[in-house]
Amino acid sequence: MLVAIDHTAWRRPDAKTLKDRTHEYQRGVTVGQGYSTIAGIPEAQGSWALPLLHERINSGSSPILQAASQLKLVCEQSINPVLAVLDREYGNASWVLAQSEIQADCLMRVQSNACLWSAPPAYSGRGRPRKHGQRMKLSDPSTWLQADAVIEIDEHPKLGQVRVRQWLDLHFYRAAGQRVNLILVERMNPMSNGQPFPPLWLAWVGERTLPKRNSLV
Repeated sequence: MLVAIDHTAWRRPDAKTLKDRTHEYQRGVTVGQGYSTIAGIPEAQGSWALPLLHERINSGSSPILQAASQLKLVCEQSINPVLAVLDREYGNASWVLAQSEIQADCLMRVQSNACLWSAPPAYSGRGRPRKHGQRMKLSDPSTWLQADAVIEIDEHPKLGQVRVRQWLDLHFYRAAGQRVNLILVERMNPMSNGQPFPPLWLAWVGERTLPKRNSLV
């Protein structure tokens, strides 16, 4: 079962008597109310979706906590495994920690300036065991680790030449105990103006960890 989760803002800067307004970001910081929506995506093509839960995020919660609560409820009532896809707001340690006890797989976009760390080296027997290995800053290729898997598609029907790389067993700094698979999708052909397409960074977490293979299939 494929579901999508997102947070949207309802701008109400002039509604001073509206209870429980919060600061929201929508083309800049504004005042209003935030809403979290989880929707089923039943079709591989098209934009049709089935809203499952649409709830206001009160001032005592957050988009991530609300989304985790919604995803948990959907998983408890679904007879099929659940895969959730989420935008960059959720591609971080806060979301990885919030969904760690939920029986779902998650694929999140990650900001291109984020940092992840490899697993720590084996304990030397002296001092405090390390929690982090080498840092990988996504915006600095000189820090990138060697990818565990690479696939190149010469002619994708919609995207042209595509290269996909995958790194296994990484983690966010504040979620050292939660494994993350990092995926980079690159469109090799330039845009119509000659500029390269921005890279698409994705993080995968869940029970069904992607396999370690010589190539992605």
